[in-house]
Amino acid sequence: MSGVRFFIIALVITLAIQVQAKKTRVDRIDPPGWWTGMRNPDLQLMVYGKDIAETTPDISYNGVTLKKVIKMENPNYLFLNLTISPETKPGNFEIYFKKGKKIVDAYTYVLSSRNKDPELHQGFDGSDVIYLLMPDRFANGDNENDDVKGMLEEANRKNSLSRHGGDIKGISDHLDYLENLGVTALWINPLLENNMSEQSYHGYAITDCYKVDPRFGTNEDYKQLVKDAHKKGLKIIMDMVANHCGTGYYWNDDLPAKDWYNQWPEFTRTNYRGIVQSDPNASNADYDKMVKGWFDVTMADLNQHNPYVAEFIIQNTIWWIEYLGLDGIRQDTYPYPYKDFMATWMQRILEEYPDFNVVGEVWLNYPSLVAYWLDNESNNDGYRSYLTNVFDFPLMYALNKAFNEEDGWDRGTLALYETLAQDFLYSNPMNLVVFTDNHDGDRFYTKMQEDIRKFKLGMAFIMTVRGIPQIYYGGELLMTGSEHEGHGYIRKDFPGGWPGDKVNAFTQEGFSGEQLDAFNYTRRLLNWRKTNEAVQFGEFTHYIPESGVYVYFRHTDDEAVMVLLNNSEKEQKVDLSRYSINLKGYKGGKSVLTRAIFDNLDYLTVPAKSPMIVELVK
Repeated sequence: MSGVRFFIIALVITLAIQVQAKKTRVDRIDPPGWWTGMRNPDLQLMVYGKDIAETTPDISYNGVTLKKVIKMENPNYLFLNLTISPETKPGNFEIYFKKGKKIVDAYTYVLSSRNKDPELHQGFDGSDVIYLLMPDRFANGDNENDDVKGMLEEANRKNSLSRHGGDIKGISDHLDYLENLGVTALWINPLLENNMSEQSYHGYAITDCYKVDPRFGTNEDYKQLVKDAHKKGLKIIMDMVANHCGTGYYWNDDLPAKDWYNQWPEFTRTNYRGIVQSDPNASNADYDKMVKGWFDVTMADLNQHNPYVAEFIIQNTIWWIEYLGLDGIRQDTYPYPYKDFMATWMQRILEEYPDFNVVGEVWLNYPSLVAYWLDNESNNDGYRSYLTNVFDFPLMYALNKAFNEEDGWDRGTLALYETLAQDFLYSNPMNLVVFTDNHDGDRFYTKMQEDIRKFKLGMAFIMTVRGIPQIYYGGELLMTGSEHEGHGYIRKDFPGGWPGDKVNAFTQEGFSGEQLDAFNYTRRLLNWRKTNEAVQFGEFTHYIPESGVYVYFRHTDDEAVMVLLNNSEKEQKVDLSRYSINLKGYKGGKSVLTRAIFDNLDYLTVPAKSPMIVELVK
């Protein structure tokens, strides 16, 4: 009898385990929450759970209508199309998942009210200076999260391509430094989860689009960073990736649909030729390889022509803007996704946030190619991107050459002049983001052959030319690095961000004389720029370089700035009569860099290989 009883008990336990194993469950819903009062009332929920498609969802909440339930070829996914009426009140509601009349699972969904603070979603413009920083390499504010259980890669500062421990707290702890330096906006490389086995530090192989990587902190930490930055007058620009995701994403081995990724019979890398998107003569083969090829073996290419992928990306973008109170977005690898999708993505953002800014990484060499992507209505193929800003890669390449060459008929600063002379191609060249360097190329000081005179010329140019300037973390300290040595060498740790660093940039302890000179020069230039509307928004007028000196003006109706860049190895006495039209109405000036006063505007003497920035006085 005891044996029979034991058998029955064992059978019951076994059946219970089997029932439990087959139980339908909701593992996650994306987006994890939403807001009332959005201009677009539609919301698509992506539900993931074992055999969730075998259930019937049910929602009962005043103002929320479940319009459609979409089943995919994979039974572990459901897509729910909701409409949220304008009158809907914030609150929580249950989404019940039923089999017949039985509720097999439930999920509490949260609708919040939108934050109406006018200081949020500010956008960025010519009044800003953007500071690009890589969070893993900037500062380690909390060493307790350097290694986190369940995350595949551990910290190892000895390896240039491993995680080094920088985090959100490290950024928050040093907002005073950034404010003092004179920057007004922070572009932070991706902070979202990158649970990959190696090289996860850079953030571009995202494995959860709704979660901050725990080695950086939490979603709430990111939100608090934005609040703290805003209190100090610093805007936050989030780095996003619409083209690809990390192959460690939960859906990688359980795709909602076979065409969720752009698939090939065998691994096929993109050709990295963004030019084909605007090339009227491009072959289909080249186009397909560019748009559908994978960026890397660890970066799966998302198929934005799948409507559910498209909506997922769009809603994820809007979710982060609203959740964090973002001021802008930097969109990675902009020409790599389908361009019709990117235009829709931009329209949906601007629908909710009309004054918002997105700067696209359009890494192309010629102004005509970059201009195609900046919002305009004149592309011959009829394409309109709606993209508010693009990076000025052509001007960056010209800057690389200009101060490393002796001026001549087709050399030196003429490269700057000729590039800027093509501004007619852009719908609005003031919306270009101009920059010295970034996280994907040689450091600026290295490009300037570690000559501080060339560094100063380049910084003076970037801070006074038309557009929105951006600098790369550590540039103000003359950090060096060559891309051909490996990306780890252009993404070194910011000195002072880790205990025991011999040099501390935050206190200027251990600086060399040149580093201190460069830091003070950058700080003076940036903080002056904050106060001058002519360099922020004024018209740009330039003159063909003569005798190694490139002269241009930034001017409004009320004020003007004259910039003289002496690229020669000799001091130059510049006759100002050539610039009389731009000097009309001004009787003198003041040097921004030396504070020298000029009582007349007949001649100016510019030292060899040096900039001179003059605020004109009426």
